[in-house]
Amino acid sequence: MAAAGLLATRPVQAQLRVDISGVGATQYPIAIADFTGDPHGQAVGEVIRADLTRSGQFKLINATGANLDVNSSIAYDDWRNRGADYLAYGSISQTGGQFKVDYRLVDSVRRTQLDGVAFAGNEKELRRISHQIADRIYEKITGVRGVFSTRIAYVLQRGNTYELQIADADGQNPQVMLRSQQSIISPAWSPDGKRLAYVSFELGKPVVYVQTLATGNRVPLANFKGNNSAPAWAPNGQQLSIVLSRDGISQIYTINADGSNLRRVMRSPLIDTEPVYTPDGGSLVFTSDRGGNPQIYQVPVGGGNAQRLTFSGSYNISPAVSPDGNKLVYVTQRDGAFRIAMQDMGAGNEQLLTAGPDDESPSFAPNGMQVLYSSVQGGRSVLAVTSIDGRVRQTLSALNGKVREPTWGPFIN
Repeated sequence: MAAAGLLATRPVQAQLRVDISGVGATQYPIAIADFTGDPHGQAVGEVIRADLTRSGQFKLINATGANLDVNSSIAYDDWRNRGADYLAYGSISQTGGQFKVDYRLVDSVRRTQLDGVAFAGNEKELRRISHQIADRIYEKITGVRGVFSTRIAYVLQRGNTYELQIADADGQNPQVMLRSQQSIISPAWSPDGKRLAYVSFELGKPVVYVQTLATGNRVPLANFKGNNSAPAWAPNGQQLSIVLSRDGISQIYTINADGSNLRRVMRSPLIDTEPVYTPDGGSLVFTSDRGGNPQIYQVPVGGGNAQRLTFSGSYNISPAVSPDGNKLVYVTQRDGAFRIAMQDMGAGNEQLLTAGPDDESPSFAPNGMQVLYSSVQGGRSVLAVTSIDGRVRQTLSALNGKVREPTWGPFIN
């Protein structure tokens, strides 16, 4: 078997294109003026506007020609009359290749300043700073932390080559973490965002690896007899759950991040797979066909009796639990179509978020407001995002390849 080729983190040529459909239930009218003082100010404004638009929660009011700097006096009534309840603006200055970005956010209805902060960085960091400003705007207005500065991971297949890639939450700046002639599946972020666990077939069978993103260094975590698959990190970052067939049938185990202390969670006569931790670290939610068809169950990490969670439909797989522990998303088969469904963990009420026909691998945003998944649209495999009410959907379309197994990374700090 050909060994996987490890690469230092480097940019990829193909960028992801974003298409948005639907309208959110509540949209906040906001104007984002281009930042003044430097030609890069227009690009900063564009990134902020694109971030807020993608959330589906903001209505962008035209701010062309505003020409506001960070010290400008704001004509609140004029902006209110334009329909903007909020206004963001700022200035950029440059000294010796270092940029200072000053930003302000005001409420034109209450005639008050909501936020004001300065960032510093080089030219390559301006896009990151723009995402950070968008995060601050989002949180100041909605009360929920923004996810524009986070990252996503996914597998891109081009012909017979597989690439494990990470990218910004908007799909930009994709970087290859691993390239292989054999399949790569099931990437999973560590809680601190510094490592990825995944499954590679380069040794002729599935083996679980853990890779440090900053260095590219990786180690095999689980290479036992049979199949090693489905890694998921515990919230404390010290353990993972994995699925092994070392004893014949696929069963769930826990293992320390250094490969020690392997422990079987429970014994089942049928396949148990796809375990994920609940946010409190006390339980595992997983897929099993122990009831005759694939359904989702929950069991204490220490073992015990498993409780069935899904009862609608005869095929429910690939669970993911929201960051607050209150919601469950999964893939369900309805009328021949594979769709993303969401269920209240307490009441059990189910809502279908997508229409299919072939949607897979749902993953919550770290603020719990959106769900990332893979989808086949028009015969092409793409990344897609839906709001948790199903009203707003985005398609992040990659060129020249099949996009699979997406997972949304954590907040970094």
